Amino acid sequence: MDGWEGRRRISPRQKSFRTIALLTLVPVVGLLGVLVWTFVALTIRLPKPRSERRTQAAMVPRPAPQRGRIVLILDDVGFDHQPITAAMHIDPNINFSVLPNARLAVEDANLLHDHGFEVLCHLPMEPEQFPRVSPGSGAVLTSMSDVEIARTTAAGLQAVPYARGMNNHMGSRATADRRVMESVLGALPDGMYFIDSRTTGSSVAAAVARERRVRTASRSVFLDDVISEPAIRQQLRELAREAEARGVAVGIGHMYPATVRVLLAEVPVLRRQGFRFVRASEAVR
Repeated sequence: MDGWEGRRRISPRQKSFRTIALLTLVPVVGLLGVLVWTFVALTIRLPKPRSERRTQAAMVPRPAPQRGRIVLILDDVGFDHQPITAAMHIDPNINFSVLPNARLAVEDANLLHDHGFEVLCHLPMEPEQFPRVSPGSGAVLTSMSDVEIARTTAAGLQAVPYARGMNNHMGSRATADRRVMESVLGALPDGMYFIDSRTTGSSVAAAVARERRVRTASRSVFLDDVISEPAIRQQLRELAREAEARGVAVGIGHMYPATVRVLLAEVPVLRRQGFRFVRASEAVR
């Protein structure tokens, strides 16, 4: 018997069985392939095409670069008919300095604290033009003794609940007097800071504060010496330039309607440009 004839012949019945088995196996293999591909797709995220990645990256807004910190202080708080409600919408970190001799000093200090704002005591101090120009009642005068200055300072602080720090109201003569400033700063409770409003270039307030290890900072720009919206905008731009150049700058304004209107309009713009508004307690050192 030769090789061909010696091979085993497959019966028709066996061929039919193999065909059925193969037809059954094909969908099973296909199903397994789908399951494996689904598993791979879920566990291994394929990189997206570059064009799609570029499109998505363009849609994500880039944060503005940090351009400096700004301390905004609004002085002379505590009188009737001030736009205090509007001022509280300027920025959560704006600072309010309350005059201890103002009629609404306690009420406004409590209101501002309850809304989460930082409060300062705006201590009246003797100006160069005194007595022709008066800082009001409860002022620190150069004619006072050290004990009287300390007592007056403590009384001012007591009249402004929740005060975290202090800055001078007027005071061009008092802040230039080393003895006076040593007595004022010596009366501050531990942890309280002093902002030098710098109503005179001869002020020694910040220097004495550093000597006594009282945290301090000095005013960079007055916003509203001229009470007009264009002038206030110009001063605010100057404040922003100072903050960008120095890292931090202190701007002092007052509770004038024009000042509050300008700040409500311009502070959001400065934030978008990368300036950060901070509390006075974060900027003193």
